[in-house]
Amino acid sequence: MSLSTMEKMCFSTVRIETNDTNGNNYSGTGFFFNLIIDGKVVPLIVTNKHVVQGMAKGRFLLTESDEDGAPIYKKHFTISIDDGFEKHWIMHPDSLVDICVMPINPIIELAQKQFKKSFFFIPFDNSLIPSKEQLGEIDVAENIIMIGYPNGLWDSINNMPIVRRGIMATNITLNHNGRREFVIDAACFPGSSGSPVILFNKGGYTDKQGNLNWGSGRLMLLGVLYAGPQLTVTGEIKVVTVPNIQQKAMSVSHIPNNLGYIIKSDTILDFIPLIRPLLNNSVPIK
Repeated sequence: MSLSTMEKMCFSTVRIETNDTNGNNYSGTGFFFNLIIDGKVVPLIVTNKHVVQGMAKGRFLLTESDEDGAPIYKKHFTISIDDGFEKHWIMHPDSLVDICVMPINPIIELAQKQFKKSFFFIPFDNSLIPSKEQLGEIDVAENIIMIGYPNGLWDSINNMPIVRRGIMATNITLNHNGRREFVIDAACFPGSSGSPVILFNKGGYTDKQGNLNWGSGRLMLLGVLYAGPQLTVTGEIKVVTVPNIQQKAMSVSHIPNNLGYIIKSDTILDFIPLIRPLLNNSVPIK
């Protein structure tokens, strides 16, 4: 089976289903990322801290693969962690950076050994995090793609996410309001937290100076959705982390204004010194 680049990116995300200590159900988005540390590849799932914090249980649904390594769309396998889901994640050390990661190699290897399963997913990696020079070539109002599970919606039969489009709403070379963030203009709904935001130009693109680059596309992992501003009926604007909208019945109605706050992808590299001494840790699964 030959998959296009866009089809492959649809296998980069994973739906994260969680339960808090009171048994309430939530969902969010994560994505696969191969972090290169000292020449070794460390497979991770990346999502937001607020997706997993306070969660007692969590589940991932992985697509199975056939003998040739191709995806079997209608065959899925659920991996459950029922012994304190939150503690299996490594939190970014900066309290203002709302991302966390879970090393998944122990999970995958244990599932393969115990259940004789093989899985199909396409991870991002360090090479897709744009350099300073590459960021300088990105213009404001460039088209972006966001992949995830808005309002928990997905193709449950084929285990496929929802792909959405938007544009860059701020200059990515700047830290928006002093944080390692930028803003996109796209509809951001509960369940989308943790969605990767991608710059993808197929077949060619125009750079900031108006130069045409035909035949050479661009693919960059720009960042991770975590929040968006909401307008209250009283006229006040609040920044709300996306799942909080579904977690709580708010006392004041909030109106989304179709903007999303994105944590820059280079923050993933901050996990290298944290993960280096933990590479051999295993994660129990059920």
